[in-house]
Amino acid sequence: MVARAVTTFALLLLLSLLAVGVAVSIGSAGPGPLALWQDLWNGQGAAGELARLLLLEVRLPRALAAFAAGGLLALNGVWMQALLRNPLADPYVLGVSGGAAVGALAALVLGAAGFTVASSAVLGALCATALVFGLAHGRGAWTAERLLLTGVVVAAGTGALVSLLLALAEEQQLRGMLFWLMGDLTLAASPWPLLVALALAIPLAVAVGRPLNVLARGELQAQALGLAVQPLRLGLFAVTSILTGLVVITVGSIGFVGLLVPHAMRRLLGTDHRLVGPASALAGGALLVLADLAARTVVAPRQLPVGALTALLGVPWVLLVIARVRRPAG
Repeated sequence: MVARAVTTFALLLLLSLLAVGVAVSIGSAGPGPLALWQDLWNGQGAAGELARLLLLEVRLPRALAAFAAGGLLALNGVWMQALLRNPLADPYVLGVSGGAAVGALAALVLGAAGFTVASSAVLGALCATALVFGLAHGRGAWTAERLLLTGVVVAAGTGALVSLLLALAEEQQLRGMLFWLMGDLTLAASPWPLLVALALAIPLAVAVGRPLNVLARGELQAQALGLAVQPLRLGLFAVTSILTGLVVITVGSIGFVGLLVPHAMRRLLGTDHRLVGPASALAGGALLVLADLAARTVVAPRQLPVGALTALLGVPWVLLVIARVRRPAG
């Protein structure tokens, strides 16, 4: 098992490096990959300046933002599926994405920009999560079923608010808002906030891996073993809300990455969350980098919303998961 895990992580790391390398080498404009790298190496004249601009200032930041966003979404998917004990859970299941979108769009409609919009998105994600927990608690304890059902209702409500905000937006804002809602890495001005968040989230994934393994045995057994279940849940739900809000404000709403990747990593590595979490971060990052590469090159010079491409990959996988879950034993 150790050898398999080491081999898997080595392959995932290689895949991530190759994905970023290909993404910065290929684009809808400029010279071909080989000529581009040669111009950068020579570094002289207009050709060298163009190569430096394309590789280091345009494509590399976008590829790094895609990698960090995909890694965070996949890691959040691992946590949500573990906490809710539901294979169809993902970072958006509790209305987190909708809350972040409402916060960001409301700030944009009011004329805000920059840090205010980002703060509004994170605040919206936290408010949506708090609303789900408050409504799901009712007169009893939280349960996975209550949280999921309440999350569906809150997500529907935030969707209605998003439609209302789009109707109130100015025409010159509308196209950008719609593209952003479908997932758009063009607006990722800087990858560093997402990269820093991913660098902090991966060690956290390793640290909470053992408690999540205990929780997977059942809540009663976890409590009998001394695990503080409620603080673990509340803490991770808060972290996923903040990270999801950060991803949404940076690259828009990109679905299915947090659903696809954790399933694939569990098939490769088993159910140990200490391995599945970091592996999902690498795989999710590579997947979104390649999806963004396809989004900006398939119909160049036009760009497709990357969220639409991940949805095309995700829908068949969801149907397969549902079929496997409903299949009778034996």
